[in-house]
Order: sequence, then structure tokens, then C-alpha cells
Amino acid sequence: MLTFLARRLIASFFIILGATFIAYILMSYAGDPLNAAYNIQDPTQRAQAIANLTRVLHLDVPPVARYFIWLKGIGGCFVGHCDFGQNVQLQSVGSNLGSALGNTLKLVTAATVVAIVIGVTVGVITALRQYSGLDYTVSFLTFLFFSLPVFWVGILLKEVIAIKYNDFLQGGAHYNWAIIIVVSLIIGFLAYSLVGGAPRRKLLIGAAAAVVAFALNWYMSATAWLLDPRLGIVVVGILALCIAYGMTALMAGTANRKALYSALTTAVLGIVLYQPLQYFFYNGMNFLKLLGLLVVAVIAAVVIGYLFGGDDRGLSARTAAFTAVLVGLVIFVDRLMRAWQTYSNDPAIGGRPLATTNPSTPNLDGDFWIQTLDTVTHLILPTLTLMLISLAGYSRYSRASMLEVLNQDYIRTARSKGLTERTVIVRHAFRNALIPLATVLALDVGALIGGAVLTETVFGWKAMGSLFQDGLTNYDPNPVMAFFLITALVAVVFNILADLAYAALDPRIRVGSA
Repeated sequence: MLTFLARRLIASFFIILGATFIAYILMSYAGDPLNAAYNIQDPTQRAQAIANLTRVLHLDVPPVARYFIWLKGIGGCFVGHCDFGQNVQLQSVGSNLGSALGNTLKLVTAATVVAIVIGVTVGVITALRQYSGLDYTVSFLTFLFFSLPVFWVGILLKEVIAIKYNDFLQGGAHYNWAIIIVVSLIIGFLAYSLVGGAPRRKLLIGAAAAVVAFALNWYMSATAWLLDPRLGIVVVGILALCIAYGMTALMAGTANRKALYSALTTAVLGIVLYQPLQYFFYNGMNFLKLLGLLVVAVIAAVVIGYLFGGDDRGLSARTAAFTAVLVGLVIFVDRLMRAWQTYSNDPAIGGRPLATTNPSTPNLDGDFWIQTLDTVTHLILPTLTLMLISLAGYSRYSRASMLEVLNQDYIRTARSKGLTERTVIVRHAFRNALIPLATVLALDVGALIGGAVLTETVFGWKAMGSLFQDGLTNYDPNPVMAFFLITALVAVVFNILADLAYAALDPRIRVGSA
């Protein structure tokens, strides 16, 4: 393993070195960074500006020598003294890079996680429901999103979702009957397509889902629930029990009573602690405390799984741990929703909570929950834009990979041995279907950072995209090279992680072997 990592790191070092050299030389000949200085009217100020830029950007030396001067500053990162140079405004690129990189990573991470979870889930479901109405509908939508330009999707989402939704909230958040009926029919169709079995059973489940969706939409409209949303202990309890049952069915099968009891006990513990946690949430909550609560919940769930024991204590513990994480997420979302009305009525928000520009709201005062809600509302649209574009790739790749695995001989052997369909799909097919997706993810992360340049421009985010765009506009090499270097490092790191994921997913692969 260590030998493999050493070889990959050495090879990656020389790849980045060659790539940055080519990019720097091309950037040096793309234009003159002194263009803005030439337009200064006062001769003395013009001469002074040209002299300062020439000295700071080392324009008095050839581009090749200039590259090695830049490389020397970057090399200082190994000893804790990074120097990315200065831009044409004589500002430190490193200081601008810190905040820009944080915003971009926040955006790209959110979009990647959501796209992977939804894309892989949709891809696997459509593979299991091949040639069904759901399969054709999802295929059409994924190809549609894949073909749309990212900037057009961003502008459309700003108009249709943000502006219209904010107007809807300011109008009282009351639905009309047409919307309620259409949404209910769509949910009923999805439920009909997702479940298996006889057509009558599918029709009954679809109709029940449509009726429940109609009742919920009517209630939300009648009570203006969207203006002050919250779940409450009853809904949280129902969701917690459903999560426990669903995680057991997915990971161990409901016939495994030890795993089922472990998950249900974890869910009940979350329900019992719901009210005490509300008091804890109101007293100086921060990210570290929240992370600590999550760690304690997972540890408690693992202990519960081991106490119930059974033939496979590890399986019971894993089922309980995943249940604890999801139940904790439901409680967290409920508490976040309770801050919605306060956040929406803040003078800085003005009753229009769904943000269309900037990564945060200026001059917004509030506690941890208000600030977190502000971050979430600003992430929704740009994350949705990037997610819709990359979702198509993940869903199609996962569908094709799952179909290929399901046709393998060992899957037929597993079924002939009498294994349940859940065991065949989850334990044998799904893991092997993820192997090609590791490659797709490694390539897609770099592409997402590139796509984020346009997305950040559309939504007015001051992040890596604006750093890169301003550098290109001003023929400023240092910001462009900072963007290029970070993108290259991310691509290299994720390619190494993809190689390690191969070994974790496929026991036939050994990264340390010859």
C-alpha cells in the first residue's frame, strides 16, 4: 500500500509540474498584464504603476524564468510559507484564495454528495425497473438535463424557483387546487412506478400515495405551513421508526430480528431524547457541539447493536449506526425549520428567504441556526444547478453498471442458491456496480470545479470562479495559476482515492501487488 501511494504521489508530482509549466507559459503569452496601467492618464502615476507591476509580477524576466520564480513561492507550502504571488491590483493571491476556495469547496461538496446519493439511487432503481414507465421518464429527464448548458439552468432556476417561490411566500403560501392535484398525481405515479408486484397492488399503492400527498398539500396550504415549518415530535417519531425499518430491510433484511430490534431501539432512543435535545440546541450551539452529538449518537447505536448480539453483531451495529445518523439528521432538520420564520422575517432577508446571489447575507445577525439556515438557503440554487447537470451522468452510469452486473453468472448463482432478492442486490450486485462509478467520480470532481466557474458567475459568488475569471480578463497569471493548481491537486487526489476505492470494492484488486 505504501509503495503504491509513493509511486502515485511521485508520478502525480511530475504531472502537476509539467501541467503547470505549460499553463504558465500559455498564460504569459495570452496578453499583457500592464494593459490597465497603460490607460492611466497621469504620466507619473502611469510610470509608477508600470514599474510596480513589472517588479511584483517579474515581467522583466523571460516567462520560463518567471515560472520558476512562481514555483519557488509555491514550494514554500512544504515549509508552511505559501506564496501564490500578487495580482495586478497588488493584492495577495493567497489571502483571496482562502475565502474563494472555502466557498467553492462548500458548493462543489454539496453538489457532489447530493448528485451521488440521488444519481446512484435513481440509477439502481431504474435498472431494477428496466423498461418501465419510471425508467423511460428518468431516462428522458437525465438526457434533458445533461444536454442543458449550466448557465442557462442557473438563470432558469433563479427565475422559476427563487423569485417565484419568494413571491409565493409573500402572497401567503396558499396553493391553488390545480397545483395540489398535479403534485399529488406526480407522487402517485412515482409510487406506482417504484413498487413491484402485481398491477393491482401497484395501483393501490400509487392511489394511496396520491391521496396522502393531496391531504398533506391541502393541510400545508390551509395552515400556511411553509411560513413557519416544523415537524414536531409526532412526525419525527414516525419518520424515525420508518428509517429504522427501512435501514434494516436494506442492510440486513427484516428477518434478522437482532438487527431490526437494534435499529428500532436506536430510533426510540432518538424519540425519547427529542425534547431534551431541544433545550441543548438553544444553549450556545455550534458546529463542534453538533459534531460531538453525532459521534455520541453513533457510539450509542453501535453499543446497542452489540448488546443485542446475534449471529452477526457487526451487522446489527452498522444498521443501528446508520439509523442513528439518519434519525439525527431528521431532528437537525426539524430544529433548523423552527428557525425559518425568524430568519425569513429578519430585516436583512425582507421576507424573501431563498437567496439568488452571494454565498451569505451581509449584515445578518443571529445564532448558529440562523447562520446555518442562511448558508443552506444560499447553497440551494447553485447546488441544484450543478447537481442537475452531474446527476444525469451518475444515474446513467450506475444504471448501466447495475444492469451489467445483474447479467453476470455469479448473480444467477446467488439466486439459484436461494438467497433473497435483497441479499442478491445489496450484497452481491450493488457493491460491484459501484466500481466504475469510482472512476466517474474522480473525473467529475474536476469537471464540477470547472462548471462552478459559470455557476458562481450566475449566482454572484465570490469564489474560485471569480478569481479565475478576473485573472483571465486582466491577463493576470497568478490568480489563474492558483485556480489551475488547486483544480489539478483535487483531480490528482481523487484519482488516488479512486484507486484505493477499487481495492475496497473489489477484493480481487490489490493496490500493492505487482
